[in-house]
Amino acid sequence: MRLSRLLRPRTVVSAHCDLPCGVYDPAQARIEAESIKAIAEKYQASEDPEFRTRALIIKEQRAELIKHHLWVLWTDYFKAPHFEKYPHLHQLFNEATKLAGAGGAKGSVDPAVAGRLLAKIEEISTIFWETKKA
Repeated sequence: MRLSRLLRPRTVVSAHCDLPCGVYDPAQARIEAESIKAIAEKYQASEDPEFRTRALIIKEQRAELIKHHLWVLWTDYFKAPHFEKYPHLHQLFNEATKLAGAGGAKGSVDPAVAGRLLAKIEEISTIFWETKKA
């Protein structure tokens, strides 16, 4: 009896995310997507094969970072109540990560593709900041 009383927590707390919410921010994905768009524009403007090769490598690295940042938001920050309030959120994340992948910005040097990715990230960001107000 006494042991269970000693081991019982004195304070019980709960949180809706794994870490304080301040660690999550869609800006990380947006910054990488802006880099991809700038790289695509520079790639299109250059004829230098070495520059273009380096640009492709960096662009693909940035695309992987975008997918990582989006997946962290999707799986760690957003919870069931968010998906109930914003029923299109799963689809939005799916579309954004696909746009960051091989079928999108990772596999393309078209600045317009990067622009579409940026638009999806902006939609996610708008929802994210709305959830932070609640």
